[in-house]
Amino acid sequence: MIQGILWDNDGVLVDTERLFYAVNRDLLSEHAIALSEQQFFDWYLADNCGAWHLLEARGVSAAQIDALRDERNRRYCHYLAGAGELAIAHMAALLARCAARLRMGIVTSASRAHFDIIHARADFTRHVEFVLTDSDYTHSKPSPEPYLLGLQRLGLAPEQCLVVEDSPRGLQAAMAAGIACIVVRNAMTRHHRFDGAHRVVDTVEQLEVAIKALL
Repeated sequence: MIQGILWDNDGVLVDTERLFYAVNRDLLSEHAIALSEQQFFDWYLADNCGAWHLLEARGVSAAQIDALRDERNRRYCHYLAGAGELAIAHMAALLARCAARLRMGIVTSASRAHFDIIHARADFTRHVEFVLTDSDYTHSKPSPEPYLLGLQRLGLAPEQCLVVEDSPRGLQAAMAAGIACIVVRNAMTRHHRFDGAHRVVDTVEQLEVAIKALL
């Protein structure tokens, strides 16, 4: 029986994937590199390599890339702060209903700084026991490490837990940790099949039905 849920953040609780794409696209465009949505999907959502290799191929040094990464992160903070409402409709209410029956945590690849800006206006964290960001573990998704740490925090076995994700690398991380995963597709991931997922859904309503079926 499922006793806990580990929630991804970006693309699941909040609509931020489009903003992260935009800030990476705009930064790379200043260096005459066009980052398509498909490339963003392949390099950021399916893999975890980013697009820095395109700059490396042009001879940009590691130090310069580190500086560009810092600039990207600074701009992303600015994008987030000015974005207005980011919470996905009806998701906070779903977390509130789930919290009445299940132990929960948020496991994200986002930085703590970005997470805090996003959730300054979102009503999610009061429903969970903990939040794990990229500073809490060594290897990010698709490594299972973040979700294994989440299981440890909940004190649950993999078969007692559920992961809710939106990306291929998030699904891969959950599967590698031995946890059943429901994938919520969005505009940037709707074309993907997500083989290996317990269920693939397209709306919050469908997600709630899938969670209730496991309870």
